[in-house]
Amino acid sequence: METISTSAPAAQRVAGRARLFCGKADGRTRLRRLYQDGSAKIRMPAVAADPLEAVLINTAGGLTGGDRLDWEVDVGAGASASITTQACEKIYRAASDRAEVRVRLTVGAGGRIAWLPQETIVFDRAAFARTLDVELAADAEALLLEATVFGRLAMGERTTHGDFHDRWRVRQDGALVHAEDFRIGPDIAASLGRPAVAGGAAAITTVLMVSPRAEAFLDPVRAIIGSEGDASAWGVKKSGKLLARLFAEDGYQLRKRLVPLVELLNGRAGLPKLWSL
Repeated sequence: METISTSAPAAQRVAGRARLFCGKADGRTRLRRLYQDGSAKIRMPAVAADPLEAVLINTAGGLTGGDRLDWEVDVGAGASASITTQACEKIYRAASDRAEVRVRLTVGAGGRIAWLPQETIVFDRAAFARTLDVELAADAEALLLEATVFGRLAMGERTTHGDFHDRWRVRQDGALVHAEDFRIGPDIAASLGRPAVAGGAAAITTVLMVSPRAEAFLDPVRAIIGSEGDASAWGVKKSGKLLARLFAEDGYQLRKRLVPLVELLNGRAGLPKLWSL
């Protein structure tokens, strides 16, 4: 007798891809090419000077199991771009499969990128994987940030179980200068409660700066972070690297320190206009 499967196929609500290519022309960073497909959209507010600003939008309003988003930003030689998101990305409970986001950033000689998305909010029983791949020219600079909130305590939400995986690979002049894999689950609450992980905090952030000026920011960065996190700096080839980790009780307490931290590290570009307390 033929066996007939009655299990429902994995649902996919979201399939979005977007590409942004910018370069230097007439003394300014200008858009060269823009591609958008599905739920992935990019909008660029009018600015009077560099950097070019871009806002990433997921029109689906969140992600769940089986959803896919793919972002790519290419910053040409001498150009500068600041990338953020319209709002916090919400990762909802997954009935099957996992949501995936892939980010690819490329920066040419003398260029700079600031990757500053708003927080990712992970709901209970969510399954999510994110990859961040960055290729920098020998003298290019990057400021990279990812903040994650496991449950909105102000709304009585707690993320106790789920699966979360964050993978970073950053290369400069072809050499790997930063690699990390953060994986937590299925018992997220128990893992976050360990002193060596987050000590019970529900909101965490990683900030990475690749620049010859990175080490000069170490002391002021540590002053902003305080006792809930730390930072270190190294020389990397002909450049430098500053890595900071922050944790907090909730997203609001975390953002209170992220705002001055981004203002410090992002120079004259400062804080993205969509960020607020």
